[in-house]
Amino acid sequence: MKSYLLSLALVLSISPLSLAKADINSLLSSITSNAVTEASEKMAVQVNLSGKQRMLTQKMTKEALLISLGINTDNNIENLHNSIQLFDKTLLGLIEGDTSLKLAKTNDTETLDQLKKVSGLWKGFKSKLALFEKDTKDSKVLNEIAENNIPLLKAMDKAVSLYVKNSGSDLNDLATVINLSGKQRMLTQKMTKEFLLIAKDHKITKNQESLDATIKLFETTLQGLVKGDESLSLPETKDKATLEQLAIVEKSWQDLSKIIKKESTDKKALEELGTLNLAVLTEMNKAVKMYEVQSKVK
Repeated sequence: MKSYLLSLALVLSISPLSLAKADINSLLSSITSNAVTEASEKMAVQVNLSGKQRMLTQKMTKEALLISLGINTDNNIENLHNSIQLFDKTLLGLIEGDTSLKLAKTNDTETLDQLKKVSGLWKGFKSKLALFEKDTKDSKVLNEIAENNIPLLKAMDKAVSLYVKNSGSDLNDLATVINLSGKQRMLTQKMTKEFLLIAKDHKITKNQESLDATIKLFETTLQGLVKGDESLSLPETKDKATLEQLAIVEKSWQDLSKIIKKESTDKKALEELGTLNLAVLTEMNKAVKMYEVQSKVK
């Protein structure tokens, strides 16, 4: 917006005698187009990274569970530490702006109020993670992490919805696509978390029901991204490169779903699960970035 105002001021400072009417209209059209592109890029990054925060709530919980089960312990301790730091950095960036993340400062009062609620929940959740990092055998703390990740996820999801709402009618379709493709990242981590909770004999019936629902939503949304889905307000993806990437996601998902559907919780199966869920996450994140890049040509 700042660049738009500077450009407009420059046009207004030019003598009308030095420019033909058609030239002035062309300049104003170009400035308006640049302003729309700037707003589109800002929205895309905010929706993408706020959406990524949802994923991190589930990824951190998953990493704690893998550590407790003795699966690639050293790697997951490092991954958990990095996830905590990234959540911290991104949350602050959403509130105050962060040039390294290409995040603009959030100005909408309602969204800022919601981010403050997220900050409050995150403070409590982070303290539990810190206790777990000190003693990974503390089952009480692990149970608290297992219970408290969902309120944090829901609060963050509400913030994402506010970014989408504030995107404006011209950008709403793209914001929805970035939101729901980004939500797929979260679902990869949520279903892995739910599988691991079952492996830990933690509220088996509840987590099995949640796992089934998560899988169904992931598969429905993936098909919706490819073909369009009116019920999800998803338009059909037409960009060839993005469709090819979604096909890679589908292949990675088939590999992961085989492990989940076997329902085996031996160490070998859990190690495979720990590897394959990250493969689906990585490929889905590539697709989200492709949708984000499309904001630059809107």
